[in-house]
Amino acid sequence: MNNSVRIWCVVPAAGVGKRFGSSMPKQYLELNGKTVVENTLERLLELADIAQVIVAISPEDKRFQGLKIATHSRIKAVTGGNERCHSVLNGLRYLSEVGDAQDWVLVHDVARPCVRSADIGKLIDQVDQFDAVGGILANPVRDTMKRANRLNQIAETVDREQLWHALTPQLFRLGALRKAIEAALAEGVMVTDEAGAMERMGHQPLLVEGHYDNIKITHPQDLPLAALFMQQQ
Repeated sequence: MNNSVRIWCVVPAAGVGKRFGSSMPKQYLELNGKTVVENTLERLLELADIAQVIVAISPEDKRFQGLKIATHSRIKAVTGGNERCHSVLNGLRYLSEVGDAQDWVLVHDVARPCVRSADIGKLIDQVDQFDAVGGILANPVRDTMKRANRLNQIAETVDREQLWHALTPQLFRLGALRKAIEAALAEGVMVTDEAGAMERMGHQPLLVEGHYDNIKITHPQDLPLAALFMQQQ
């Protein structure tokens, strides 16, 4: 990418992990001797091209600042919001003060500690190569897909051709992404990923295939699986 354009990263980490069922937010659970958030941030810091990683944490979070990685020169904590999109937007607003609207921003889930730096590099390279508006890491759907009705009965089988599972990081221009998320929220739409916000603006982000071990820790059984994947990597 153009050397005059910087690459930033925003990590929304203000969630409380309701689906995980733990009294502690899942980003602070232990994974291979460190917290989940430490593992995730270390993966991102492996990429020297990332100028700074912005971590959006809850206003009530007292744990993050106690971690050694919080003092890293390329880590900056900002206040997160009620929903993921609010946390991402807060990170983008901070970056708007220190960066340029044409800078690139990677947005990555804190609960995806298994992401491979090579896959992030692939995402950056392909977005640059195809001169795309942006792009996301994703996986082609491999299983037969069913659509359910309200009684959890099968309503239909969905053709899986050209269906993909969206992953993170997701990569977009700072100014365009901020505008897209602000527009969605102004209409009361809580977008669940950055690509969705950009799609609402008429854009078609690039799908870049990543490894299937880039799992999101959502349920308790995901934690030992993530540990296994990281050991295998």
